[in-house]
Amino acid sequence: MIRKIEDFLKAYGHESEGTLKYLKVLTDESLGQQVADGHWNLGKLAWHITTTVPEMMGKTGLALDVLNHETPMPATAAEIAAAYEKVTKELLGAVKVQWDDASLEVEDEMYGLTWKRGVTLGVLINHEVHHRGQMSVLMRQAGLTVPGLYGPAKEEWAKFGMEAP
Repeated sequence: MIRKIEDFLKAYGHESEGTLKYLKVLTDESLGQQVADGHWNLGKLAWHITTTVPEMMGKTGLALDVLNHETPMPATAAEIAAAYEKVTKELLGAVKVQWDDASLEVEDEMYGLTWKRGVTLGVLINHEVHHRGQMSVLMRQAGLTVPGLYGPAKEEWAKFGMEAP
């Protein structure tokens, strides 16, 4: 659970930068990549991450204006990345201005349960990281290079003069 606004701002700032790195690697051609028929494709995962921000935060009463969670998926990878960048910047600004540490103890109805806002912010981060992991598999299947986030990706070891483990 997030207990201080500053902790969320740092954690989500870092994670959203990582997600944006992934989104900026996507190509229009890669958006249709899926693991198997009937499963979400790379574009749907990327857009789901993006639209979950206003959807989940809207349940807390924190309205975001840049993007509605029902907005149809854009046609291009660049538009998805731009929308994600805008909505995450808006979220970070709104939390910083509209909430304080005590706000994190407020409880909201969330998906049939009651969550403290600090829990909701933690779930938002975990949700994004979860789907970003799924994206990494589809990105490799689509022939894209996955950026390293917590250390070098397989393709990045050579930049450090090392062989990938």
